[in-house]
Amino acid sequence: MEITIRKIGQQESPQTKSFSRKSMVNSRLVLSIENEKLVSTIIPVEPYERNVPAEDTEYGFDDAGPTVFFAEMDGKLAGRIRMLKWWNQFGYVEDLVVNPEYRGLGIGRKLLEHGIQWARENSFPGVMLETQDDNVPACTLYQSCGFVLSGFDRNVYKAINPNTRETALYWYLIF
Repeated sequence: MEITIRKIGQQESPQTKSFSRKSMVNSRLVLSIENEKLVSTIIPVEPYERNVPAEDTEYGFDDAGPTVFFAEMDGKLAGRIRMLKWWNQFGYVEDLVVNPEYRGLGIGRKLLEHGIQWARENSFPGVMLETQDDNVPACTLYQSCGFVLSGFDRNVYKAINPNTRETALYWYLIF
């Protein structure tokens, strides 16, 4: 099984909607501060299915828009990463998604490595991203790639769901 990563063009923009965000959650990160450093512990939770709705974004493919890369395995779309120049001059992982049937095969890592390389080639000082405390597979991937947990926000998702217990986690990889 060969993984191919390629930058997409404007004609492929509609395909950006063909990814599933469904996942089973069975753990989450609990945050604490030790020696003025944000640290986390993984704890089990009662399993539940999580499904983040797909975005209805059509990309303008101009200099201000995202750079999008697809991952293909055996000629089929397996994942996607969208990279942007963020307001603070960092490269920003706006979205990283791997279809469920391709998870655990290293595709997310390959896409993230490609996004990091894109940021280096564009002379950004590093890469940042945001994920949720109940997306433990993503958090462990980011940490294994050298990202450092640098902040959190317990209210960012309250407008979407006032009863949510999700915490936004902010990760940085500084070059």
